Amino acid sequence: MIEVEHLSKTYGSTSGIQDVTFSVEAGEILGFLGPNGAGKTTTMRILAGYLPASSGTVRIAGYDVHEQSLAVRQRIGYLPETPPLYLDMTVEGFLYFVARLKGVAAGDRHRRVKAAIERCNLQEKRRVLIRKLSKGFRQRVGIAQAIVHDPPVIILDEPTVGLDPRQIIDVRNLIKSLADSHTIVLSTHILPEVSMTCNRVAIINRGQIIATGTPDSLEANLAGGAGYEIETEGDSAAAQQLIKMLPSVRSVESISTTETNRYVLRVVSQPTTEPGPDIVAVLVGMGLKIYEMRRTRASLEDVFLELTMEEKPLESESGVGRGGFLNPPVQESGVGSGE
Repeated sequence: MIEVEHLSKTYGSTSGIQDVTFSVEAGEILGFLGPNGAGKTTTMRILAGYLPASSGTVRIAGYDVHEQSLAVRQRIGYLPETPPLYLDMTVEGFLYFVARLKGVAAGDRHRRVKAAIERCNLQEKRRVLIRKLSKGFRQRVGIAQAIVHDPPVIILDEPTVGLDPRQIIDVRNLIKSLADSHTIVLSTHILPEVSMTCNRVAIINRGQIIATGTPDSLEANLAGGAGYEIETEGDSAAAQQLIKMLPSVRSVESISTTETNRYVLRVVSQPTTEPGPDIVAVLVGMGLKIYEMRRTRASLEDVFLELTMEEKPLESESGVGRGGFLNPPVQESGVGSGE
């Protein structure tokens, strides 16, 4: 549904984004994740036809954004970070106005506006002036204007920024419900939004994609990811030595506890391995008591921090990038990103 290939945007001699490549299948919610200034908004604006690219191509629903801009705009709904609202119009009046601007046939406008209001749960606010709405309801109106012409693709730039926890949950549930009939690109730097809303993730840093995959695959591939924490007692050094010899174990460390003679063994496993039964066999064989054993795994926050702070390339689910790895990030521009 969306194909982005080698997309770049420069401002004079400064690079905003460089060689951005990703795709989104029909019905997917792609979380476009990155720190402030990473190039998220620049990419979203290019996808929406709001900003021209310096090089590269974007195809949405089979149409080239640069060559067939009007056809693309008819097939996308775009919500920028600040919703484009006319505050002195009522919700219903504004949506009729937007529907007319977006070419919805006169005989179909009532149905489309009614559907957008119901989908965004705005029935009780439809005759209220937009300036009297809370930020959460304004965000709903912003999403309603993006879907009033029933586009196959929706592009949402930071849709939950500035909302309170209740409003975030409401908007999150709304976005998930839209995936039934729309393909969605969701730009954000809020990690829980990605984990709870998106099917796949693309992480951008310093203007370049550094990882793509499902949240689970990114967490599984992170170095130092999954493993176990085992609370036990006895000979700590000997237990560490024997567990470290297991082929499925990458590393093991001992952490003291407040309980006398007890300690916690923190074990990190090799990727795609399951050392749990072997660890238990070692400890039982040594005659050690096991008070607690719990599985640990890297979170999406761990992935994000490792990739954007330490700048380590991570192999993607599709091997995107040169040599099977994603390309290293380029120098951060800090210019024209809109973030």
